[in-house]
Amino acid sequence: MKLTLLLDLDDTLLDSDMDKFIPVYFHKLGEAMAEHVSPEKLLKFLMQGTNAMIGNDNPTKTLEEVFDREFYPSLGVAREILDPAIADFYQNIFPTLAPLTKARPEAVELVEWAFAQGYKVAISTNPLFPKAAIYHRLRWAGLDPEKYPFDIISTFESFHFSKPNPAYLAEVLGRIGWEEGAVLVVGDDPLRDIEAAQNLGLPAYWIADDEAVLPEGVNPPLGRGRIGALRGWIEAQDAEAFTPSYQAKNAIVATVKAIPAVLAEILSDLPAGAWTESSHPDEWSLVEVISHLRDVELEVNYPRIQTFLRESDPFITADDTDMWVAERGYAEQNGKVALQEFIAARVKTLGALRSLKDEDWQRTGRHAIFGPITLQEQMAFMAEHDRVHLRQVYKELGR
Repeated sequence: MKLTLLLDLDDTLLDSDMDKFIPVYFHKLGEAMAEHVSPEKLLKFLMQGTNAMIGNDNPTKTLEEVFDREFYPSLGVAREILDPAIADFYQNIFPTLAPLTKARPEAVELVEWAFAQGYKVAISTNPLFPKAAIYHRLRWAGLDPEKYPFDIISTFESFHFSKPNPAYLAEVLGRIGWEEGAVLVVGDDPLRDIEAAQNLGLPAYWIADDEAVLPEGVNPPLGRGRIGALRGWIEAQDAEAFTPSYQAKNAIVATVKAIPAVLAEILSDLPAGAWTESSHPDEWSLVEVISHLRDVELEVNYPRIQTFLRESDPFITADDTDMWVAERGYAEQNGKVALQEFIAARVKTLGALRSLKDEDWQRTGRHAIFGPITLQEQMAFMAEHDRVHLRQVYKELGR
């Protein structure tokens, strides 16, 4: 079986009571920064920045950018002074918090077994901490990030969404290529892990004792138990049990939010020559893929939303947009410009999706190929189109 595992960190791979850990962390950080800003003021704007990250729904801003905008201007101290002190804290003081946590050897065994099976393994910890802090916590768990080849470790420097936003899990999948096939989310938090996974259409395993009770409104996960029981549970399941379903409204919206964030992160610093090369004469180059996505967004996706809203039971044409690659000379276009134009167009589409009422998603039309179709089904095709071309991008990047 080909399986992608999205593994939470705290109280999943690492025994860490965050109700005890966070107050000590804040106290130590306050002490370290007291020379520059009072602990009370630091904590106030630290929390303000954290809440801004949790609430971020903008695919054009990383969590670090969102946090910085709320945190630094409010402190009244030049960033050039604060940054070295913060860096020193994470290098020399944060590691002293290790005794507040405890490694789970069975978690290490699970990860090593997963790699031996050829599974993709992502560390899907809530990316509200900088990379230095998350890497330290992985080391405390016995999962040194320099030793284990995790496909991605989510941190606030490069991620745009956080838990429980299902767009966060879509971003995790996007950052590792969003391959077709089985996926399993593993975590301890009923809302941030289990419900978020279900909102994206992903099966989930809840790290919980037998006496733990799900909050009202949260559906039972595919499985539950201790981390040490997970391997045996996976081996006992039929592979079909891990098949995702991305057809629900929440999953569609999460996907179309995450894709521009992923593309911006993996392509923004690409060398100019890499945009126009392709692995085979019949394969599109990266500039051709992104130009295609841009024009489909501008001329197909957004207009179709407006058509469903404006007309009763409209006829939806089947456009052969692949022909545009040659007709419009995509190979000669500027890849970085095309990427920014796609992202701007997608933000406009997201605005249209956010304005939809529940009943709007069920508006009907007649598709030239698929026949009767709802707006939700049309948008599911749009999200799948994104995933197909994201895989195409990763294929070229892998080359």
